[in-house]
Amino acid sequence: MNTLPPCPQCASTLTYEDGANFTCPECGHEWPQQAAAEAAATERVVRDASGNELKDGDTVTVIKDLKVKGSSSVVKVGTKVKNIRLVEGDHDIDCRIEGIGAMGLKSEFVRKA
Repeated sequence: MNTLPPCPQCASTLTYEDGANFTCPECGHEWPQQAAAEAAATERVVRDASGNELKDGDTVTVIKDLKVKGSSSVVKVGTKVKNIRLVEGDHDIDCRIEGIGAMGLKSEFVRKA
């Protein structure tokens, strides 16, 4: 099964091929298939606050107190987070923190352990 890339503007997964372009039926954005192939070829590298490259499954340490949105909880400095998963978006890391649960972290606030 051929998987088409999501729309770069609205992230819709309903894109379709239209000649030499991809088209999004939700927002109407069109972009060339060549650009999508080049974007897939350039792999995104996520780095921690010290500049170390992060990979899926790494263990990181939080370097700043982080307030948990929608809660009075705080992720304290020095909290170890095991088995991270790298994702696209404004928060680079998906993880599960003991005592808090699943959350997203920005890579600029962690250091590879």
